[in-house]
Amino acid sequence: MNGRLASSGRSALSLTRRAAAFGRRTMSAFGDLWQRSLQFRVTTSTLALSSAVVFVLGVVLQNQIVDRLVDTKERAALAQLQVAVRTAESELVGDAGQGDALRNRLSNALKAITSSSVGARDLESSSAGAFEPVLVAGDPEQAGEAAVHAGPVQKVPGALTSYAENNQTAVQYESRSGSTYLVVGAPVTTATRPIQLYLLFPLSTEQNTVATVQNTLLLGSAFLLVLLAVITNMVTRQVVSPVRRAAAAAEDFAEGDLDRRLDVTGEDDLAKLAVSYNEMAASIQEQIRQLEEFGQLQRRFTSDVSHELRTPLTTVRMAADVLYASREQFPSGLARSSELLVDELDRFESLLHDLLEISRLDAGVEELAAEATDVRPVVHRAMEQVRVLAGTTGSEIVAELPEDELTAEIDTRRVERILRNLLANAVDHGEGHPVRLRLSADEHAVAITVRDYGVGLRAGEAELVFNRFWRADPSRNRRTGGTGLGLAISHEDARLHGGWLEAWGEQGHGSCFRLTLPRTVGTTVEHSPIPLPPDPPAAGRAEVEAEAYGHGPGDGPGDQGGETDRDEPRDAGAVIGRKDQR
Repeated sequence: MNGRLASSGRSALSLTRRAAAFGRRTMSAFGDLWQRSLQFRVTTSTLALSSAVVFVLGVVLQNQIVDRLVDTKERAALAQLQVAVRTAESELVGDAGQGDALRNRLSNALKAITSSSVGARDLESSSAGAFEPVLVAGDPEQAGEAAVHAGPVQKVPGALTSYAENNQTAVQYESRSGSTYLVVGAPVTTATRPIQLYLLFPLSTEQNTVATVQNTLLLGSAFLLVLLAVITNMVTRQVVSPVRRAAAAAEDFAEGDLDRRLDVTGEDDLAKLAVSYNEMAASIQEQIRQLEEFGQLQRRFTSDVSHELRTPLTTVRMAADVLYASREQFPSGLARSSELLVDELDRFESLLHDLLEISRLDAGVEELAAEATDVRPVVHRAMEQVRVLAGTTGSEIVAELPEDELTAEIDTRRVERILRNLLANAVDHGEGHPVRLRLSADEHAVAITVRDYGVGLRAGEAELVFNRFWRADPSRNRRTGGTGLGLAISHEDARLHGGWLEAWGEQGHGSCFRLTLPRTVGTTVEHSPIPLPPDPPAAGRAEVEAEAYGHGPGDGPGDQGGETDRDEPRDAGAVIGRKDQR
């Protein structure tokens, strides 16, 4: 028995869980449909409000009908009672007798009352319908004796008899054995003893009428609600359908189908909307074509200028190299000029190279030469290329690399260029503090962060650092002599891999750049293995300094021979200027 009860309990619990899950799925589907479909939302709202109105109207109509039926029934019953009282008084004139004689006279009076009701000419009294009469004769001075009666006296409620015995006309509703009666009572005046007359009117006809009215109201309300839902759905569709077509056209237009237009039908507001949309689409299409033509001309101009400048630049480079090789034979001023000439030619060549690279990226002709390789050697090569610059600024590059091989499908040339730009940028703006590089990966992506602890970025500048030639403070001196295009090219290289290049910065706490690439070309990167920034801004500087210089967090790099005194107050320009482009 206990086993059966436990099994039944488990079955009931499982059924309850399935019902709850079904309810949650239904509510979720309803919520989704409510959010997505304007037509469903309008139809449902209209149907809900209409249901409330129909319900209130039905209740009011039903109450009015019931009250009218009851009032008509009571007035007719009281009229019939008056006729019956007069008949009973005429039949019971004189001494009514005692015992069986009294009972016989009461029975004869009931027959006369019934006969008189059949032949009643009073329209109001005759509309009361069938009834059962009851006559009760009693003597107030003989309270202990049972009253003599004729008719079903057991159906008369006790509360009603007290009114009739006190010479009052009374009305009461009584339900017995599933039937409802309207009971009216009044005293009958005789010469010898008090007699009460009661008429019992069954309300089956009125109940049937009320039931018919209720069914009619229910069916009519249901039909009305269905009709309202259909009408609302049709009316809403007339408005929603053009909006949906406009939304579909806008989506196609946004995806590149610039020739997509809306059909214009009629002259109503929706037709005006379609005309306005078509005019807007035509204007945007023309502007996009003009921008494309301008962009093509700009890219062609940049590419042509870069190519045309290579020949004279080569000649100037050869002459500058000859002068630079012979600078020891020149006076000091001329020797310094030859050195400056070579430096600016190096920067000019880098600028031409970056301009050509940008033009190829803009034209979409660059291809990704990705192959599976270990990322750690790429990081080491980029660090070696920047190590001399880091030494001149007093910044130490601290690398955190995994001990095991970390393989990913990357274009090593582009990734190395990204890291070189990020490291040079961090060293240039690190204010002599160490620069931390972290490499980490999971099964889907590989991430590299370059963190400096310099002046940082102001609010809103993290979105601007990848713009071409952007500088937060143009008056700030560069250490690396960059072209202003390095971070822009790095951002495009990351995009070619299908990854991200993001920036974070906080004024006074440095900045951090995070490169996230998929481990397999063609996969989508959904998250990065390293947070941004990878360490708390306040605690990170002391930790990386201790690791870089091999002393406690409270010591400064000046104790180790560094060139930058971190305890020296910075000038206003150094605090504001941040993250120019290379």
